[in-house]
Amino acid sequence: MVLGTASHVGKSILTAGLGRIFADEGYRVAPFKAQNMSLNSAATPDGGEIGRAQALQAEACRAIPRVEMNPVLLKPSTDTGAQVVLLGKIWGQVTAWDYHTRRVEQLFPEVLDAYKRLAKDHDLILLEGAGSPAEINLREHDIVNMRMAHAADAACLLVGDIDRGGVFASLFGTLELLEPEDRARIRGFVINKFRGDEALLRPGVTGMERRLGLPCVGIVPYLPDLGLDEEDGVALENRASAARRWKNLEPGPARPIRIGVIALPHMANFTDFDALAFEPSVSLAFLEQPEEMAAADLLVLPGSKQTLDDLQWLDRRGLAQELRRLCEEGSSVVGICGGFQMLGSSIEDPYGVENQGQPCTRRGLGFLPIRTVLGVEKTVRRVHGCLRSEFLGLGLCPEVRFEGYEIHVGETFYAPGSRPLAEIVRQGIPGSVTDGAVSASGRVLGTYVHGFFDNDDFRHSLLAALRSAVDLAPAEIWANVATEREARIDRLADHLRKSLHMNLIRSWIVAPSKR
Repeated sequence: MVLGTASHVGKSILTAGLGRIFADEGYRVAPFKAQNMSLNSAATPDGGEIGRAQALQAEACRAIPRVEMNPVLLKPSTDTGAQVVLLGKIWGQVTAWDYHTRRVEQLFPEVLDAYKRLAKDHDLILLEGAGSPAEINLREHDIVNMRMAHAADAACLLVGDIDRGGVFASLFGTLELLEPEDRARIRGFVINKFRGDEALLRPGVTGMERRLGLPCVGIVPYLPDLGLDEEDGVALENRASAARRWKNLEPGPARPIRIGVIALPHMANFTDFDALAFEPSVSLAFLEQPEEMAAADLLVLPGSKQTLDDLQWLDRRGLAQELRRLCEEGSSVVGICGGFQMLGSSIEDPYGVENQGQPCTRRGLGFLPIRTVLGVEKTVRRVHGCLRSEFLGLGLCPEVRFEGYEIHVGETFYAPGSRPLAEIVRQGIPGSVTDGAVSASGRVLGTYVHGFFDNDDFRHSLLAALRSAVDLAPAEIWANVATEREARIDRLADHLRKSLHMNLIRSWIVAPSKR
């Protein structure tokens, strides 16, 4: 089990890298995180929903993503409430107090059953903790850290992030706050994201080994430009000020195209834009102020966990008014999932799905001739498709296909004469259906498909059209993000092989199955 001294210390990425190492060694290995809190999720092939980190870890393990890998997913809706997704399906809406004092005990048997099913099918399970195991106010009802470690009889590795500062204090404090039976499960510690001369760090490491009575299992150097999914909101905060870079871009037709993603308070699946960010011909920024928007060549409304609240936020911040002004002047806008719903005439919530049980209707931005009615059931499917309508007046090749996944509640209805964007096929469901919409001007489009920009050929065609639409020269270099993904996972695994005492870690586990 990989535990951390805090959130965003690198637990998820280390678990993924270890998964690739053990998969390469012949283990049938799978990830497991009992409870995850994230607005970044992924669809499993059978239509379930799990944390995006577990989907990445499954990919690293060369395993098919399953709902058992993340049996409880919490999707925050307010500061004190969240939607509970149990085994891939919506289970209910809870407050933080209700969840931690009552519901975790109700859900833990389901978590254990999921773990047992997963363990039965694999030689090795790599568990991941959440936050810190030393949250003493939550220990009694914690189901993702030490209680799960005991249930799985797991050897535990404690990870500290030196890049954040105070790594020795955080390691020591974490161990000091653990109960004796919990501390006994920790076999060693790792110092992650190290930069500098390791010789200067060594005296501290030796001192920590002596104080803790535990070995340092490795010092992992900081790995730049890894390019793998991050699900923690801290990662988004680190990118939020990118708009300032636009002022320093060289002018002229060869400059990068400026893509501005509206940083909604409840933004979901911000990994939708990772592939765009890796393009040398793109400068991607997350925008929060109306005055930042005019510099963008393309504006994107992302997915949202609380679409109605975020629609109100756009109005309060003056972003909706600025969007309308820019659209009237010919700016291009793309809406993804909840952002697509916002582009329509209205969003109705007859069951109070997003409004604490109270029916509600809100006026949309009015850019697309659609309206959306939120429902109780959630659509969760992997999809692939091709374009049906031209946009930007340039006509992309319909044979260039995209792929991704749907995760949304609600059904969108089209006004007479509206133009669907694409035709998609949902995995496991025969036939095809229409998706998204395009405005009469061809400058505004929306889709329900997360991962819309991930396919290399499709993204390159889309960006080429966008560059032409704003009178920029064709890009000279393209990123092949999808085709490089396996190489990025292998790079991570090689990095960990060189940094960790793998023989020590191997001594904690059993040999691979000979079947």
